Amino acid sequence: MTHEDGPALTASGGRFRRRSAGAPGWDGEADAWLAGKARGGDLEAFEVLIGRHRGRIYRIALRMLGNYHDAEDVAQEVIIQLWTALTSFAGASAFTTWLYRIVVNRCWNAQRRQLRTSPLDERNVPPAAAGPEDTAVARQHVHAVFEVMAALPVEQRGVLVLYQLEGLSYRETAAVLGITEAAVRSRLLRARRMLVNQLKDWT
Repeated sequence: MTHEDGPALTASGGRFRRRSAGAPGWDGEADAWLAGKARGGDLEAFEVLIGRHRGRIYRIALRMLGNYHDAEDVAQEVIIQLWTALTSFAGASAFTTWLYRIVVNRCWNAQRRQLRTSPLDERNVPPAAAGPEDTAVARQHVHAVFEVMAALPVEQRGVLVLYQLEGLSYRETAAVLGITEAAVRSRLLRARRMLVNQLKDWT
């Protein structure tokens, strides 16, 4: 299989790497090219595409759901869905916009399916800190953050995760969620106010 017509990628151990950094828009161009190859049945291109985004897929799911097990399930569901859904990706938007919309929708579906009321399990605690007291404080802080995040309305949580935690712009967040930039700003403001009110004891 040759990839000579694609962006500056080199194969190494079954993976494609960028030959040199610097060209603006390279990530988007590479995603679009890989998606096109994968849409045509190129499994290697699909694996590379997933490898580029697997971490963020999982991270968004974890931040939306607050539960490692559910986040892993959603990440796997997204990856499976992508193989068939790529036929519908026409490049009208950035690949990441299209992908994150799928992830967020999957998270919302998972939240509707959830029967548990607790947003956190023991695997969500951070690694051990310097001592028992530090670990206990860190554990309580993580619980507080996840509980407050889980208490946010799903619309506010989606905006908070994408804009505040994942670093998307207002425009990108709006595109993923299918809302206006004004709506993004409004939901973000309400989410921040709730977080501040609920977490003020930790500041």
